[in-house]
Amino acid sequence: MRLAGKTALVTGAGSGFGKGIAETFAREGARVAVLDVNAQTASAVASAISGLALTCDVSRGDQVKAAVDKTLDEFGSLDIVVNNAGWTTPNGALLDTDEAAFRKIYDINVLSIFHMTHAVLPHWRKRGQGVMINVSSTAGIRPRPGLTWYNSSKGAVNTLTRSMAVELAPEGIRVNAIAPVMGETGMLELFMGCEDTPENRARFLSTIPLGRLSQPRDIANAALYLSSDEADFITGVILEVDGGRTV
Repeated sequence: MRLAGKTALVTGAGSGFGKGIAETFAREGARVAVLDVNAQTASAVASAISGLALTCDVSRGDQVKAAVDKTLDEFGSLDIVVNNAGWTTPNGALLDTDEAAFRKIYDINVLSIFHMTHAVLPHWRKRGQGVMINVSSTAGIRPRPGLTWYNSSKGAVNTLTRSMAVELAPEGIRVNAIAPVMGETGMLELFMGCEDTPENRARFLSTIPLGRLSQPRDIANAALYLSSDEADFITGVILEVDGGRTV
């Protein structure tokens, strides 16, 4: 019960890392708002953990604000926000990505954090506390070829996390990021740029010293620590959950 009495909002929580984070937070005592662009998956996860299902396109500022307001109306407070929602184009040549796809990458991976900050910061400033966790990627630290525009978006997430941490620390607001290595989620084949066969997977596993992909529980456990009072002196950190990939 490390999050007993706390309220959290997790974006992209209908599947993958976000679902794992929402489930772990609920198990540890938090009331959780499950936010996803897919209403059906958001509802399924929220129902399983007795949480609040919210349908939202995180690239839309009005929808993000409405989701935060609904969470506050339902729970009365909001202690933790996890910006987990993300998107990428398939692994491939950088000129294969057109402007619309480029903008979508940045709208979902970066602009969403801008929107969430505007929506939640006034509440946190009144309380004098708050925790934001941005799910980044090892792609923003040690890029793989074929994902240039995605890599750059995660580099932006890392920099804005550190900058926000420095600016908001005097107000009691902590901001950290988690950088997972390639994970066993629905986006795996997009990152690989090929079919998920044993042979193709082995090529990627060979670059991870601990010899496996990340799993939702790995990211959820990291988010749990960073959200808990045990980490109350931790801010501006990009926590690599990567099996040694970025060493």
